[in-house]
Amino acid sequence: MRVPRRSAAGLICLFALATAGCSAGGDDSADPASGATSSAAPSTSSDSSSGSSSATAYAPYVSATTASDLDSAGSPGTYNLAFVISSGSDCTPDWNGSHAIDDSTVASRISDLTADGASVRVSFGGASGKELAATCDSAEELAEAYGEALDAAGGATLADFDIEGDELTDADSVDLRSEAIALLQEERTDLKVSFTLPVMPSGLDDDSIALLESANDHAVQVSTVNLMTMNYGESYSGDMGDYALTSAKAAHTQLKEIFGLSDANAWRGMALTSMIGVNDVDGETFTLDDAAEVRTFAEEKEIAWVSMWSTFRDQTCDDDSDSNDAATDCSGVDQDAGAFGEAFAG
Repeated sequence: MRVPRRSAAGLICLFALATAGCSAGGDDSADPASGATSSAAPSTSSDSSSGSSSATAYAPYVSATTASDLDSAGSPGTYNLAFVISSGSDCTPDWNGSHAIDDSTVASRISDLTADGASVRVSFGGASGKELAATCDSAEELAEAYGEALDAAGGATLADFDIEGDELTDADSVDLRSEAIALLQEERTDLKVSFTLPVMPSGLDDDSIALLESANDHAVQVSTVNLMTMNYGESYSGDMGDYALTSAKAAHTQLKEIFGLSDANAWRGMALTSMIGVNDVDGETFTLDDAAEVRTFAEEKEIAWVSMWSTFRDQTCDDDSDSNDAATDCSGVDQDAGAFGEAFAG
């Protein structure tokens, strides 16, 4: 996703937003869905929208550096702050390659976002720049850089790792990141970790599966796997809402196997992020009807959260904009300002 500028040994449970209990090897004896240890509904205290009783939260991606009047549409319970990357060739984190990690304007922005009780999830990586795992020399150094960013975000206890492109295929940085996250969770026992990964209607690819297996190997406690239901390819010119649901169903089967989960907990350990309006691939347009369809599906399955790329695009474009190309500051479809946020919030 873009910023606005123009299994393994020792199965670790996929904790759906800190749901108690897990299953390994298909044994549901400690699975909340079985009713043995807790109620079926997972805890969503970190992400729940104040206006909804649904188990499915709404947590849009927002710019960490630039405020938008559309950020609060749908009254999100959590904001995904995009993005923390390396400031260059070393292990120094910054926001979007443009603001120091302790920049006062970013700190002020975070204070504004959380003023009404919402939380922030710091998202590391994205499609542009270098993810810190590609520039740090050791797991200890990398964990320190991640921790510095979380502290700069008011001591955030939610961390997202958006891994795509070359970073996803680099096995060395994948393992270094897993080791660093495990160290970070040892230091910060309340830290909830999500991975944001590309997906196709056929499910997660081999590189994404290898990343999740690496997390298992290093004893990372993964709260959520967030699927980027977007930009499938030019051969996918059909209904984007249907593709999102098909992708979720395929990934659901994979998550059950990777983490040894029941049906219910594999859904609860999933999130869905759509690119609203015109996508980067020709012929792919995600509509308001698609957003409503995804929201309904997510509520039925008790998916952890739904999201969108992004709040600053949640408005119609000017008349002179080319609606055939994805814009950074508008959706490319006819809509009221904030309409996608309202649709995803339910």
